[in-house]
Amino acid sequence: MVGTIIIIVVVAVVLLFFVLQYNGLVRLRNRTKNAWAQIDVQLRRRYDLIPNLIETVKGYAEHEKETFDAVIQARSSAMAASGPADQAQNENMLEGTLKSLFALSEA
Repeated sequence: MVGTIIIIVVVAVVLLFFVLQYNGLVRLRNRTKNAWAQIDVQLRRRYDLIPNLIETVKGYAEHEKETFDAVIQARSSAMAASGPADQAQNENMLEGTLKSLFALSEA
């Protein structure tokens, strides 16, 4: 009788351990999805602001068409990125072209 109670308690503890581990993994997965969603929202907001920036700078420097075209191309490729690694690479390219655009607006 005591042996069966011990076996039941051990099985219950093992089941509880696995349930808690599973719930922890689900919680981490949800946090990760939420974090990526927040990053995606901020990137979309950034992408939406770029055309306004280009229109503002265009009035000051019509002769820098290649800079504007580079920013537009970088924005398009960043918006079309498929995964985190691809998105990071395209974001770096976009950041570089935006730096040249900001330098143009300061000149």
